[in-house]
Amino acid sequence: MLLGLASACGGDDAEDGPLDVYAAASLAEVFPQIDAAARFSFAGSDELATQIREGAPADVYAAASSKYPQELFEEGLVEEPATFASNRLVLIVPRANPAAIESVEDVVQRGTRLVVAAEGVPVGDYTRTVLETLGLSAALDNVVSNEDDVKGVAGKVALGEADAGFVYSTDVTPVADRVLAIELPDDAQPPIEYQVAVVDGTDDEEAARAFVDVLRSETGRAALERAGFVVPR
Repeated sequence: MLLGLASACGGDDAEDGPLDVYAAASLAEVFPQIDAAARFSFAGSDELATQIREGAPADVYAAASSKYPQELFEEGLVEEPATFASNRLVLIVPRANPAAIESVEDVVQRGTRLVVAAEGVPVGDYTRTVLETLGLSAALDNVVSNEDDVKGVAGKVALGEADAGFVYSTDVTPVADRVLAIELPDDAQPPIEYQVAVVDGTDDEEAARAFVDVLRSETGRAALERAGFVVPR
């Protein structure tokens, strides 16, 4: 079910243009299902936080981590963030799997072309946490590219430009015809907490609050679950 929150809220603000939602790249498939009328900017959560600090005209900020929303809240740039979803990390390889990777332990093999998200990008930090937990940090010596967001990682592996990469499980579906997913041990999964907040001083406060409310409602939760996210109970 597609929703048009900006128009549904009514009022003069709706005439000024669509709601501006700055959101983590991993939300690119599901968020348009929650508000078809909003204007989305999808990128790494760290990059979007920087843009908000520099005065970008965002109304809502949704990150794949609690780190940046909480920092912005402490700086008085967003209202108090709320958790709305979680996710899991998986390892993906091209369907042809030229490096013959069968488990996460194989990423330390000499010559493996590994692609990850850069440090500071939530999925990049989660990746490094997983490798450290599993005692596989040596795999970082095999990194051939540090991407700006999770879509960059998925794209490189899907195109065969890397032998493996770490992404969220929800990012497998868009490239499922070109990659294979390898599950990681449950005890190695980092706590992944997606948080959303209304940007302080937004000119479209009513629509921004409506977006957050629907995102956390049964309708929003159902859309997130269909996309593979885990929603808090």
